[in-house]
Amino acid sequence: MDSRELLRTVTQAARNHARTLYHRLVGRHLPRILAVTLLLAAARAGGAATTTLDALARENARALVAVACCCAAAAYAYAMSRPRPVYLVDLAGYKPAASHEATRAESIRRFGLAGDFTGESMAFQRRMMERSGLGEATHFPASLFALPVDMCLRTAREESEAVVFGAVDELLAKTGVPPADVGVVIVNSSLFSPTPSFTSLVVNRYRLRHDVVTHNLSGMGCSAGIIAIDLAKHLLQVHAETYALVVSTENITLNAYMGNYRPMLVTNTLFRMGGAAVLLSNRRAERRRAKYQLMHTVRTHRGGASDRSYACVTQEEDGAGNVGVSLSKELMSVAGDALRTNITTLGPLVLPLSEQLRFLATVVLRRVFGHAAGVKPYLPDFTAALDHFCIHAGGRGVLDELERSLKLSAWHMEPSRMTLYRFGNTSSSSLWYELSYCEAKGRIRRGDRVWQIAFGSGFKCNSAVWKALRTVDGGAGRDAGAWAQDIDALPVHVPKVVPIVDDDDGANGGDGDRHDAASHVRPE
Repeated sequence: MDSRELLRTVTQAARNHARTLYHRLVGRHLPRILAVTLLLAAARAGGAATTTLDALARENARALVAVACCCAAAAYAYAMSRPRPVYLVDLAGYKPAASHEATRAESIRRFGLAGDFTGESMAFQRRMMERSGLGEATHFPASLFALPVDMCLRTAREESEAVVFGAVDELLAKTGVPPADVGVVIVNSSLFSPTPSFTSLVVNRYRLRHDVVTHNLSGMGCSAGIIAIDLAKHLLQVHAETYALVVSTENITLNAYMGNYRPMLVTNTLFRMGGAAVLLSNRRAERRRAKYQLMHTVRTHRGGASDRSYACVTQEEDGAGNVGVSLSKELMSVAGDALRTNITTLGPLVLPLSEQLRFLATVVLRRVFGHAAGVKPYLPDFTAALDHFCIHAGGRGVLDELERSLKLSAWHMEPSRMTLYRFGNTSSSSLWYELSYCEAKGRIRRGDRVWQIAFGSGFKCNSAVWKALRTVDGGAGRDAGAWAQDIDALPVHVPKVVPIVDDDDGANGGDGDRHDAASHVRPE
């Protein structure tokens, strides 16, 4: 981090502290101070008065009416200035049918049959998949199982409709909320944006009312789920007593890469079929049954910082005209810069004062004395303020780096690693599979705080912090969702490298043997 970056960090941290102090003083304490002052003044005036109440009322009727009106206006203004709470009523992650599951060996075999890959490209994908952290039962759309592959608009719609409708159907069944009560709909899908939009698809399917507010987000990468939550939060400050339906998904059918450009081949080994739906509400009556309350959202966009940040994840064509998503070698470095900027903003909102002072002191010392002082960068201990971490399951390398950078334990990383293992990289919806894993394991207790972290093209790092309003029962019950059939077998230990064993049946043209989620690794 150079001197300019350090100066920006110190300046941003100072602004964050000042903003936090201002909101705590004005939002929490100033109304109480004014109320106490008014009561003391009234008591003193009442004690000093020598006339009777009736006489005082007659002589000062206009003044009393004016004071009462001012007090009522001040109370109303204060009540209206307070932000409406945003509750997460429930969530649902989509789990495709068993017919969509594929072992790693079967995935490699099907890619070999589907694309015009060279032997070098096939060997590279095999090596990447052996190091990916994925298990033996991730999901592909039926279009990529067909021979030849059926990559067209029709099959892309079929995949997205199955995911979106499956997640929303389960969510509405769990909550019992009538579709007519939903006032806001937000759907994010980065690489597939059909016409009519996904939000129109949802409105049509569930016959939502004519004045429903809809937003369709595309092109925002794997961090779009948090962006959708942040947008819903702001919309719920405007539209009172309603529900917001947020759906996060990605389409695999049109985004499998069939060329030989190595930076684009990585996505074939990581991205899988999946999606999730979340129901938010600002109705205070929902607090009694809601699972979480949204405390903070922090969005960081590093696209203006440098061209390398902007271009590290891009959708483009290779020399042969094959479309794919290219991942730059600088991705991890760019993600680290974005994370540091994000936690600089988030830290003052969630960290205890001791951690904030240590962080600021380190930054100032490094700024004043430079590297000659031998002061190492200090990363605050977020485990002192947050109980659960849902880090986007972008790949094993991403999770390893964040575990090291944030000094997290294997227990903290378990939801992300098991999501990557069982479902692969499902893009923006992975955060909800991770939170659902925490629930299924019985980890969520009332008062716990959950930190969701996601990275996306552009380059963006976005965070959301939730507070659990009640304890969520674990086990393979109602709250287990997509994990119901696997939760008792997890977690499992996934080695750094897991060799792929070819399936003889698959090599002979069959579908191959289906493997359990924990077939090639041992339980922890």
